[in-house]
Amino acid sequence: MKVISKILGLSLIITTVACNHTAPKTEKKDAIKTMAETKALYKTDIPEKILTPDRVESKLGNLTFYDGMPTKETVSKVYDNLDYMRGIDVFLNFIPATSVEAMRLGMLDLGLDKCNKVVVMEDLMDAKSLFLTGNASTVYASGILDLKKDGATVVEIPAGAGPGTVDDAMFRFVVDMGAPGPDRKKGGMYIILPPDYKGDLKPTPNTFKDNSSVKVNVGGKMQDVWIAQSRSYSNWVILRGFLVDGKSDAAAKMWRDGLKIYPLKDAANPPKMEFINGSGKVFNTIHANNAEFYNELATVIQREPLSFIDPELRGQLAGIGIVKGQEFAPDARMKKILGEAIKVGNATARAIGLSPRDKNAYLYEGKQWYTGFVGKDYRWLDGDGHAGRNMDARTLFFYTATVNTPAMALEIPGVGSNYAFGTRDSDGGILYGEKNYTLHMNANVPAKDFWSIVVYDPQTRSMLQTDQAYPNKNSQKDKMIYNEDGSVDLYFGPTAPKGKEANWIQTVEGKAWFVLFRTYGPLEPWFDKTWQLNDFELNN
Repeated sequence: MKVISKILGLSLIITTVACNHTAPKTEKKDAIKTMAETKALYKTDIPEKILTPDRVESKLGNLTFYDGMPTKETVSKVYDNLDYMRGIDVFLNFIPATSVEAMRLGMLDLGLDKCNKVVVMEDLMDAKSLFLTGNASTVYASGILDLKKDGATVVEIPAGAGPGTVDDAMFRFVVDMGAPGPDRKKGGMYIILPPDYKGDLKPTPNTFKDNSSVKVNVGGKMQDVWIAQSRSYSNWVILRGFLVDGKSDAAAKMWRDGLKIYPLKDAANPPKMEFINGSGKVFNTIHANNAEFYNELATVIQREPLSFIDPELRGQLAGIGIVKGQEFAPDARMKKILGEAIKVGNATARAIGLSPRDKNAYLYEGKQWYTGFVGKDYRWLDGDGHAGRNMDARTLFFYTATVNTPAMALEIPGVGSNYAFGTRDSDGGILYGEKNYTLHMNANVPAKDFWSIVVYDPQTRSMLQTDQAYPNKNSQKDKMIYNEDGSVDLYFGPTAPKGKEANWIQTVEGKAWFVLFRTYGPLEPWFDKTWQLNDFELNN
């Protein structure tokens, strides 16, 4: 093109050439060179290991280059694949964040729009709720904190509370309460600080060994309190109360009479508590397993502070278009890629969570039972630090469960709780709903308080929906038939074996199932494995 310009009265004709950094419409079609031909173009001997052939066979098909320069076709393939891999990584890495978000939305559906509103499972949780491996053996009290709106927030818990925890919006541990917390089941007052808190309050140690509190002016009175600071604005408070004589009444009353949550700024005149009975209600607290997952995650990122996650994870999100302060609006190409990524991400999480390959997950040699808390570290860090974070262990836990607390790693006899997953029979087969199985439980189950076993649906990882409202057996409330030696046989199948109805948990034809065994107040034989669970046996 010609541009005519007048400079100092002189007419200049300048011929310009358009500059375009994109690849030309056509590229030189040269014959594919062999590696020997490529090396022959150099004046010195170049190590073959640093060179790239003109054609590379890969999982993506043939990748082609011209003397190391990727062709347009290769560029397109590898960028699509890069976005696909990032889509999978984002799914696996951010299951915890979307799980807490789903919990927040589920609680909101039940009416929890303020911190002084709490859901209590007064008649226990049943199979109508979609809740990751919830149990029907303890009385849950569930609340959501909004520290952005309310600022520092007070949580008063009553004496006698079982295990309780506050987790942040990435399911990171904030503080324990109740039995494993610094109040040691005696009750007390906690203050949860927001991530951007600028006042004089400082977190207390809040460890099992150091439960020292501090004096704080709360509503005009000096109170002994424990203080913790969250890295997010949204936080989940989940508390458990134990049954008394197999009934939930006492625990439900304990929460209604003694649990208080309110903004610290309103401590002089706190809002009245409102309790909502969640038993028998239909609600969902589980994240999406399709492309809607990325929208759920984008919502979390917009709401939480920039410091909520580190730059590396923020960069991973940005790679698929999720950036704080910007609308998440993937184009048609990215939508298609993320739609494929979520399929593989979900399949991967299901394999990790329901059929782990990590030998360290399994509790006993030659048996199918495994822990949901591989490595016994609530941060999923390798014991000596050499291997860093066990990302598969984190995925295993958060795809199948909720509540992150160091108490799950405690091995103090009689304190806390311990869990075991059973997803296969003794031959390694899937547990089928149309078949019949027996689980022989040896005598003297090592549980100071009680033990329970709950049947779950692998699709929802929630309680299996059958004709039984509570698909479980609980040593504290269920009258089972025990053998003469104190052992007990449990039966699983679509119909009850004659005369064994008290020991039967129903399954559903056409559906798979798995279980979670829980021991509350686990005793030494559980930890040293002198007492062990037996595998499910398929009945002929």
